[in-house]
Amino acid sequence: MITTKYFNYKQIFNLAGVHLIWLTGWCSLVAVIYYFFNWQWMIIPWVPVALIGTAEAFYVGFKNNQAYDRLWEARKIWGGIVNSSRSFVSMLYAFDTTQGDQHDLTERRKIIAYRHIAWLYQLREQLLIPTEWEHVSLKRHFGAMNVKRHRLIKAGFPDYSRTAIFLHKYLSAEEFNLQPTYKNFATYLNSQQAKDINTLKNDQVISDFNQMQLQTCLNQFYDFQGQAERIKKFPSPRQFASTAFVFNVILILLLPLGLVNEFAKLGDWGIWTSIPFCVVIGWIYIVMELVGDYTENPFGGLMFDIPMLSICRTIEIDLLQMVGEENLPEPITSKNGVLV
Repeated sequence: MITTKYFNYKQIFNLAGVHLIWLTGWCSLVAVIYYFFNWQWMIIPWVPVALIGTAEAFYVGFKNNQAYDRLWEARKIWGGIVNSSRSFVSMLYAFDTTQGDQHDLTERRKIIAYRHIAWLYQLREQLLIPTEWEHVSLKRHFGAMNVKRHRLIKAGFPDYSRTAIFLHKYLSAEEFNLQPTYKNFATYLNSQQAKDINTLKNDQVISDFNQMQLQTCLNQFYDFQGQAERIKKFPSPRQFASTAFVFNVILILLLPLGLVNEFAKLGDWGIWTSIPFCVVIGWIYIVMELVGDYTENPFGGLMFDIPMLSICRTIEIDLLQMVGEENLPEPITSKNGVLV
């Protein structure tokens, strides 16, 4: 997540700066050919270019609106996880029928609370696994560029890749060793929570009604996990994403062919003046396309993501305080205007 007040020039050029190179080359090539050879056959009227540009603006606007909806839904999912996690552990420690050994009860509660912290980090880890449609999975130059961005972000946050350490800290050795045997380990952890809470009810540590309330929280965690997995595994429909990109390319290829003739009416100097105007207009459309393209995936491990690590750490600190721990980890802070 970008934490600066504005999307500053460094972040903009990191996102779309490379496109200025080929865009400047294409616009300059058209101007040079028109100036030295005066090939009238290559010039097209400005009106159809303007119509295409208007249609593309509406199309990209629709795509960006849908991308924002996916991003905001992901944030609401993790906001729900925050609230339900606090409710879950607070109820776990509030419900008590004073039956049985209180020391044993404290340990059993702590195991459940710790397992929930492990579930948070495991869910985050599973959501960060790249799918074939994500930017880090692209081939050649653009894929390598996004992999580099991902590595730079990881390098700035020491806890980024320490999920295994957290799982080992909050799970028993037996549960930790079970991880390779489950394709969805987060689901297993949540199911184990239900079993332990049911055992508390059977041992008359909590009442049937208390058990039902705690199980309702666990059901909410299943819902949140499923909603996040839906966003992760079902991309924005490719027919919308791909056609927006194709239309953008067509517009940018036609843009200097229509604009250079309009600027030529100002004189020979106008031909060269058309170059920066073509570059600026074309680059604006490219930036709009890229913003929507990167925003549609809120779990991609890049600077446009939901700050899952920060949210997990916030919940972890809250739950540890409820448990009574005094040695608390430090909150995750932003680095270079990015929070993960």
